[in-house]
Amino acid sequence: MTQAFDIVIVGAGMVGAALATGLGREGLSVAVIDRAAAPAYHPESAPDIRVSALSVGSERYLDSLGAWARILAMRATPYRRLAVWDEAAHPLTRLVPRRLTEVTFDARDLSAPHLGYIVENAITQQALWQTAEAEPGVSILAGSGVADVTQDHDQATIRLDDGQTLKARLVIGADGAQSRIRDLAGIGVNRDQYGQQAMVVSVRYRGAVEDITWQGFYPSGPRAFLPLHSAGGAFPGESWASLVWYDAPEQLARLKSLDNEALMAEIQRAFPADLPMLTHIDARASFPIARQHAKHYCSGRVVLAGDAAHTINPLAGQGVNLGFQDARCLQTMIREASRAGGDPADSRWLARYEQERRPANRRMMLTMDLFYHLFSNRIPPVHLLRNLGLGTARALPFARNRVARYAMGIDDQLPAVLKQLAERLPGLGQL
Repeated sequence: MTQAFDIVIVGAGMVGAALATGLGREGLSVAVIDRAAAPAYHPESAPDIRVSALSVGSERYLDSLGAWARILAMRATPYRRLAVWDEAAHPLTRLVPRRLTEVTFDARDLSAPHLGYIVENAITQQALWQTAEAEPGVSILAGSGVADVTQDHDQATIRLDDGQTLKARLVIGADGAQSRIRDLAGIGVNRDQYGQQAMVVSVRYRGAVEDITWQGFYPSGPRAFLPLHSAGGAFPGESWASLVWYDAPEQLARLKSLDNEALMAEIQRAFPADLPMLTHIDARASFPIARQHAKHYCSGRVVLAGDAAHTINPLAGQGVNLGFQDARCLQTMIREASRAGGDPADSRWLARYEQERRPANRRMMLTMDLFYHLFSNRIPPVHLLRNLGLGTARALPFARNRVARYAMGIDDQLPAVLKQLAERLPGLGQL
């Protein structure tokens, strides 16, 4: 049996589910394909190890989809301050003490209630599944993968590995960094693997829920603290947090081999002194870090969004925010094509999507690489330069707040100085 839809979305993660909701609200018939079922949520459960720092821009987009209230009804932690500083041990440190180079972004300086929210990925995804399922024109086909995609002048045919066949005017690949749809469409990628990996650890600590997220930068990579919710009545006086430790693969392999007690001691010793006293480790995981950009965002009746189109260094947790920006832009282009009575796969509309999103995604890639190259080294002049840079940022609140507004999704343009520095980084011209 063959089913026909206006749009088929492959991947029901956060970006795919957001697109399904938005396009369903536009009155389009949408099928969403994913091998996995929606993640479950239990109020008393430990947090999902995967969390994201959702920007104010993402919050607004999710609110427009009806998902934000659902997220708040589950779990979400606002952060009002974001701090960064250099933790590299070097003789030059004596010349520039940390108190002069620590930069703190504060929501009060932007006349905002918060800078963003730390939210478990599973909660964001479940809220968006709920909003997608509430749309009459949206069908979620869980438990199946895509075996093949063929295209002709009028439509695309999607054959699933369980034997189902779907037809659609447009196929959206939102199926992650290892996108099957991207491969089937013959779209190549430019990819660079970083020398570091990242280990994420879900912990409980002694103390109230923090309103600050911070990163201390070491030559081996940053170590970050992301606050989560209270641990509740079962653990009075304790709260949950997510920690991120960037380092060489062999170092993270050693850390992962430790038992919880030994790992907790290592973290307490190696992290900045700002880390509260830990009481429990719930889960840990590590993953490689790569910068990847599709050579094209569309091919015929296939278009890419989110990690299928681009992945960046997760330094500031901007990946999912870029994905939501893709979704919002693509939704707008498809809506305009539909209102004009046109084909959503018309190259004019898809080219406009790529023309808008590729430069914006590239700017964020370059920005994250600027920070990566600036902080992940032991060269004394660069060490002094980055401390002077942090000191300057501390002394120039206007420039600091411009960066904050860009990261929050309020401003679309990267500040000119950062843009010029990023463009001069070696090896990034192919992006």
